[in-house]
Amino acid sequence: MDRRLGYAIAWVVCAVVAIAIGIAAVTTVGASVRGRGPLGDGGIERSTQGQGRYDPEVAVSPLPGAEVVRQTVREEFGELDVKCRGAVAYATDARPDRAAGWDVVSFEPGPDDDVDAVFSNAGRSIEFEVYCNRGRPELADYEENTLPADDD
Repeated sequence: MDRRLGYAIAWVVCAVVAIAIGIAAVTTVGASVRGRGPLGDGGIERSTQGQGRYDPEVAVSPLPGAEVVRQTVREEFGELDVKCRGAVAYATDARPDRAAGWDVVSFEPGPDDDVDAVFSNAGRSIEFEVYCNRGRPELADYEENTLPADDD
């Protein structure tokens, strides 16, 4: 009887330790696994429709009083002006370096949890995405591609 009680207690202790390790791992590593840092201060408010149900297609808005932080991303393709209000990102202007042959292919101004732009120059394109990490603009994704040759 004592041996069974000992096994039961050991099993419960191991289960609690395993659950604690899992929660700690998800909390600590989860944001970086998704390619995002902690969104942190400021937060996002999403409108709800119907009976308070979440709808991802509804526009986001910053929490009242969220600080505005502006930054210009400068690269070979030109410039993109981004601002953060808390965790809400806005792209306010995209200026390609036309003298070097760059043009804007697409531009998502937000507001959203991230904004992105695609610039192209002859057979190249650069796509990047910026999100707000603790209220500050941060590069989330940068992808450079070679476009296929036109066979016209």
